[in-house]
Parts: sequence; C-alpha cells; structure tokens
Amino acid sequence: MPAKKTRRRGRLIVISLVLLLVAGLGYGAYWSISTVRASFPQVSGEIAVAGMSAPVTVLRDGNGIPQLYADSAEDLFRAQGYVQAQDRFWEMDVRRHMTAGRLSEMFGEDHVETDAFLRTLGWHDVAQEEYDELLSDETRAYLQAYTDGVNAYLADHSGEELSVEYAALGFANDYEPEEWHPVDSVAWLKAMAWDLRGNMQEEIDRSLLAERLSAEEIEALYPPYPYDRNAPIVRENGTGTLLPPGQAMAGESGETDGTGETGGTGETGGTAETGETGGTGTAATEGVEGAFDDVSSHLASVAETLDEIPALLGTNGSGIGSNSWVISGDYTTTGEPLLANDPHLSPSLPGVWYQMGLHCNEVTAACPFDVSGFTFSGVPGVVIGHNQDIAWGLTNLGADVTDLRLEKLDDGNYLRDGEQVPYETRTETIDVAGGEPREITVRATGNGPIISDREEEFANVGDSAPVDSSAPDRGEGYAVSLTWTALEPSRTMDAIFGIGAADGWEEFRAAAQDFAVPSQNLIYADTAGNIGYQAPGLIPIRGEGDGRYPAPGWDSAYDWTGYIPQDQLPWELNPERGYIVTANQAVIEEGQYPYTLTDDWSYGTRSARIEELIQGTIEDGGKISMGDMQSIQLDNRNEMAEVLVPHLLNIEVSDPYVREAQELLVGWDYSQDADSPAAAYYNAVWRNLLQLAFGNKMPKELRVEGQCLRVRPADDSQPLENPDGEDRLITECGERSPDTAQPDGGDRWFEVVRGLLEDPDNEWWSTPAADAQAAADTRDELLARALRDARWELTAELGKDIDTWSWGRLHRLMLNNETLGTEGPGPVQWLLNRGPWNLAGGSDAVDATGWNAAGGYDITWVPSMRMIVSLADFEESLWINLTGASGHTYHANYTDQTDLWAAGEYLPWAHGEEAVRERAEHTLTLTP
Repeated sequence: MPAKKTRRRGRLIVISLVLLLVAGLGYGAYWSISTVRASFPQVSGEIAVAGMSAPVTVLRDGNGIPQLYADSAEDLFRAQGYVQAQDRFWEMDVRRHMTAGRLSEMFGEDHVETDAFLRTLGWHDVAQEEYDELLSDETRAYLQAYTDGVNAYLADHSGEELSVEYAALGFANDYEPEEWHPVDSVAWLKAMAWDLRGNMQEEIDRSLLAERLSAEEIEALYPPYPYDRNAPIVRENGTGTLLPPGQAMAGESGETDGTGETGGTGETGGTAETGETGGTGTAATEGVEGAFDDVSSHLASVAETLDEIPALLGTNGSGIGSNSWVISGDYTTTGEPLLANDPHLSPSLPGVWYQMGLHCNEVTAACPFDVSGFTFSGVPGVVIGHNQDIAWGLTNLGADVTDLRLEKLDDGNYLRDGEQVPYETRTETIDVAGGEPREITVRATGNGPIISDREEEFANVGDSAPVDSSAPDRGEGYAVSLTWTALEPSRTMDAIFGIGAADGWEEFRAAAQDFAVPSQNLIYADTAGNIGYQAPGLIPIRGEGDGRYPAPGWDSAYDWTGYIPQDQLPWELNPERGYIVTANQAVIEEGQYPYTLTDDWSYGTRSARIEELIQGTIEDGGKISMGDMQSIQLDNRNEMAEVLVPHLLNIEVSDPYVREAQELLVGWDYSQDADSPAAAYYNAVWRNLLQLAFGNKMPKELRVEGQCLRVRPADDSQPLENPDGEDRLITECGERSPDTAQPDGGDRWFEVVRGLLEDPDNEWWSTPAADAQAAADTRDELLARALRDARWELTAELGKDIDTWSWGRLHRLMLNNETLGTEGPGPVQWLLNRGPWNLAGGSDAVDATGWNAAGGYDITWVPSMRMIVSLADFEESLWINLTGASGHTYHANYTDQTDLWAAGEYLPWAHGEEAVRERAEHTLTLTP
C-alpha cells in the first residue's frame, strides 16, 4: 500500500526532525540533551507514592534490573506499576493505544485503517468483559493496585519527563496521556495472542497458492510432520501421560473432535486433493484448482492487513517459535533439575521483555509472591521465571485457534443453515490527531467480526473462494469473518498470578488451566526434583472441516462444537527419559490423541537438535552442566546443510570462479558462526535454490513486493501459440512484505526440499531463464545454477575475495524503536535506533536468529531473551535480555545487555535478598 506508507512516512519525518532538534543537533540553545535526560527515572532516595500502605524497597543492579520488596501484595504490584512506568511508559502507552484501536489519537490519520481493523476485532472490549465478569477478585485487586502505581507516576510527570518521544509528539499534536486503567493491562495479552495466533497465515497462503498451483502441488509444499525423525513433546504413558486415566481414544467412546478422526492431515471433512466434502458446502476442499481466479487479490489484501496490525509486535510466520527444555537432576551435575527457555519474537527497542523481581517481605497466604523473571511492561506479575519453589518456561504450542469463515450477506442478514439471520452492527468513532473523527460500522455474524469490511478492496474478499456446488450463489461476493479464541473472554490474567505463586506441580497445573490464550507449551521444574510439561489453552473442537482453508460460515456443521477440556490437554510428569524438550514441534504422537490440536506444526528441527545434544551427553555417561545448557542454547548448526551440502559438492562446476566458492563447503561443519564464509555461501545458495525452484512459481500475492516476473496469466490454461508464449505473458510484481513473503526458508522448506532431493527429475526442479544456458530441468542443473547465482550475489554484496566473506556481514540485526524508529529517515536511526549487530545462527537453528529467504538475510526474529534456571541453587541461574531495562534513548540501560546477548553471554540472576542486595547499585524507597 504505497500511498499509506507515504503518508505515514511524511508524518514520521516531521516528528523525526523534531527529535533531532530535541537531541540538540540543530537549535541546541533550547532543545538540548537535557531534554533527552529529563525522562531518566529517579532510582535512589525516597519518593512518596499515593496509595502505598507501607514503604516498598526498590533495589536496582548495574543493569537497572529492579527487585521490589513489600509487605503486601497490593503494595508490591502498586510499586511494579510505578517502576515500569519510570522505565517504559512510552512503550506501555503505545501498546494500550494499539490494543484499543486508538493509535490515530497519537499519530494521526496514517493509523486509521489499523485502528479500524483493531476496533473490528474488539480486543479492548473483550478485555473489559474479562475484567468485569471473569477475573477473580484477587486478580482485579492486583490489577487495580498496578494501575494506581502507574497513575501515581503520571500524576507527577508529563511531556519530556515521561520520554523524549512525548516532547517530539507535542510538536505534531496536543496529545497528552490519559490515566492507566486495569483493562489496558489485560488487553495486552490479546496482542500477544495475536502475535502467536497459530495457522491463520498458512490458511490464507494455501488459498492464495491455488491461483497458480494445483491441489497436489500445494500439498507438496505442506508435507506431513516427520514423526519418525523428530519426536513430539509427549510420548510416554504411566507417570508421563498422553491422556488422563481412563480417557478413551477416538472411536472408542464417541468423544472425538467432531469427525470421528484423530486429526490426521485432511481427514476431517475432506482435502483439497480429493475434493471430498463433509457437509452442505465447504471452502476447504472441492475445486481448489482454478477456484481462485478472482479472489487472490482480495485474500492478499486480508493477509496484508493482518500483517499490518502486529507491526508493533513482530512477524508471525514460519520459524517464529521458542525453545525450552528441562532436565531431571538424575542427569545434571547439580543433582537437581536445570531449565532453559528462549522465546523467539521479532526484535524491537525496547525489547518486549522487562526483567524484574517481586518479593513479599514475608511469604504468606495474603502475600504469596517471591518471584523473579521476565515481565511485560504494562502487565503486573511475572510471565516467565521462577519463585522460591518452582521454575517455568513457555513456548508457542501453535494450536489452530483461528478460522476464516466465508459469509453470504444480503440486506442486513447473513445466511445460516438456509435461513436469513440479522447480523449485528455497532458504530465506532476513531479520534484522529490533527484531523476529524472517523466513524466506522462494525458488522459481525455468529461466527465473529467481519474483517473483510475494513478496506474497500476487501469488500469482495470471498468472490471466488472454493466452494462446492451446494454453496449459495456468490452474487457480489462472500464476506469473510474471523473466529478466534482470543475473542472469547478468558482468565489468562488469573493464570499469571496463580503460576507465580504456585508451590508445586498440582498448584502449577491448576493455575495453568486458566491460561487460555495464547495457547502455550509450559515446562516445569521444582526444588523437590520434579520436571513436567503441561499444554494449556483454549483449543477448539471442530465439527466439519480441518481449518486448512476458509470454511463456509453459512453451514453450522463447520462450527466449533466446544473446547478441549483443560484436564484432557496433554501433560507429562517425570518421564523416564529424564528430560522434556519443547520447540514448537508436534505435541503428541500421531494417532495417540482424540482431539485435533493442529496440522501446521513447526517441523521439529530445533527440538531434534536439542535432544541430540542432550542425549549425546547422557549416552556417554556424562551429566548436563550449566555450561552445557548455555552451549545448547547457543548452538547454531544448520541441520538442512548436512542433507544438502553433499549434493552441492557432487555438482561438477566448470567455472573456476564458482568452483572457488563451492570449495568453501568442503569440510564445513555446518556451524553458522558470524565469521564463517562457508555459512554465508551456503545460505546464499539455499536462498537462490528456493527462489529458483519455488519462489518464481508463487503467485504475486506471496512474492516480495516489487519483485516482478514475466508470467502467463493465472487463468491461462490454453496451449502456448508459439514456443516462448511471449504473446500472452504479463508482468506481475510481488505484493508481500520481505518479512512475510514465501518461500521463507524455515524448516517447512527443509522438509519440502529433503523430499525432493531423491527425485532429481521432479518438476519442481525445472525453472526457465532469460538465458537458455541458465535454464534448469533437473535437480543437478538447478543446484548448479544456485551455486552460480549465489557466487555472483555474494560477490556483489561482500566482494570478490571469498576469504573476506562472513555470515555476520549478511546476517545483521537492527533494533528499532517502536513507532517512531521504524519508518523515519536515516537520522532518526541515530537518535532512537541501534545497530547493526553481525550475528551467528539462523532460521531453525537452536540459536534462532531468523531471516526470510525470500526477502533477504537481515534478521527478522531472535531469541528475545535467554534464561537458564538452576533448581539446586537459584543464585547460580543466568539470564539475559535482548535490550535493557530502560526505554529511554541514551540511558545507560537502553541497550546495555545487547552486546552481551549478541556474544552469547549471560548475566548472573540474583533472587534471594542477600544476593540482590550484594548486586544492588541503587536503592529507592517508595513511601506512603
């Protein structure tokens, strides 16, 4: 959407110029560096905070990480709100405006469309309902205390005292922050659920691929999970269990996922391959080939808007995930469990996590918290970490919790089981900084909000979606609604407090039952020596359909019939193998569970490598140490390279210039160190291979924006009238952002290419070229071309001398400040952004510094933090954050952890009061 981006860039340029003045680059007499420093928080002495019932001590170490000590839980969270506002209020304010669909109030008309979409989803309304009706009285009290702490800080600070961004924003409009509200905290959990929303992108992409690919070709690009090679998380019965005692398998009790099937690919209502249907009309099955003649641009627009919304959150796509594992004390040098976690999210500045300790001076039933770990700014409690008894980590389960629904609308009604039912409407007013308010009408059916209303080009999003012959007349096109678990009120906020206060496995599991969205893999360890796993989440049970393609909203047979009971979700306790690994792989063995979780798992590359490293030590009779845990977390081996490189080295290359580069792969150990020339060349070959074999065959909606190809029209199935077919070729340019285009190169593509390597004459290896000598018809011809193209690409990027090549020079990380630092001109990067860092790792390495092979080598997601917890002695635990505690540019703690993080180093994680006081450099007392 070039026009939108131009308008946004114009406003950001104005704000950016003001920021330069604030920094003293232009008119330093008034706007000077003192303005930047005005928001730096007071970290020593005393501050009176309204509402405190007793003094709260805030101890900060040299990295600005605060540890809070209070007599009551309410004072503890009141202090948490105050301290997080000191460090991160700009981030908190932007987040709450985003989740409420109110960014236009801060940044003007450029964000009206984004706000309209978020108002349509209604995150804030759902959060309000949770707060009003579902959350416990205790949780509400904690949220209110946190809110009071934030507002106490706002009462005494404004403008540049809050952050330099407010000083700049004041020149663009008269925006002033309003008071915080408890619902602002609850709503942020919806944003995280969006960032980890499951397979919605795959659902759209499969539909878009049908414009140019057959059903068989599409299925080939989504191969089945390799259960024989990459083990799922849960795999044992007995002490570790797949099912609650007495739970029957599908078909034994009639209690199934609504289809009588166990969730195998395509077995719940038909597949695109067979065309078989399971109800009166399906958008997921029959007629995929050629059925998207007109719908592709509309679905692409939906996809583009979906990507536009989490621009402040991060990329959602293949490869985004996390690593976590826990090892029994039987196999550790400490004799007690060790637990590691590193969630993978898009990089931002400040990073999404905020390290903190929350300690009751005396742990009692009334004040049960002695917890430290990683928090979200704007949300009370600790999300990942440990208390005095247990430790826990999270990875994304990836459950299929969203469905796109086609809707037949007519004169205020929608079709439902042959009847006309009035759809709901509401009016939303969007206030716009520097402009007139905008009114939008939100429509919703019983299936959810209609997301195809949000732009003019969405109006006919369902024009040609595949349906069977019994579907209603298309008329002017179907609308598209969204069914999503996060739009149902839930008690996830209760779970955060409950887990933080849990003292053992049973309390932990009970608290986890409230963790509804996003659906996560929870790993566990305790000081009694137990290790465990629990899969919580609100996960739907479908009637007909399998969630792989948009479903017919007019047919109730495709409705969700309920949710998997929480006590029937997979779990394990003390498995005999002595460890549990979760890295977004399949949760359960195929055919061993009565419900469908998803068919769009990550393919287990990271989890298999972690297990390989753990087993290698155990099988040799060794024990896993804290150092081993670090080494595993930083492992950067490329598992696909081991499969592909032998084929690349078998290619006879006549050009000595290309052969020189090819020889870099001889003896390479597949490690992707930042200084590795072999890793640079291999990844360039991988990128070119994917582009030649797959990328150039994708529809424009999945290719990188601006990437133009001469192709036959999508609806052209007639024979060519001349050998070149130039009379009917058209130019099509890609429309997808570089971060989300396909093929992205993640481990789904590992599986696709792995399966093709043993089929050297497969049609996927065929690719044309303007130069006939560069065309390829077989595997080896295409690999030869990829070797050549990669050599020339890196010569242009890194120079002729291969000895000077390095992976890190290609694979760079930039940290961009939220909103103002993402699209402004170059000078604003100097003020707010930091980088680049040249990094090791890669997509679906354990050290998952992800990049999108379709878009380039720059890093699009990272281990957003790393932690390793020793249950034998919490003071031996380690942690590191992507950025730092502070959200204030030029503050000493703005990015003080980033160099350490990039180098694979950690900080000591003090937890006990004696250790915390020993590391403390600042003491602040918050008094009544």
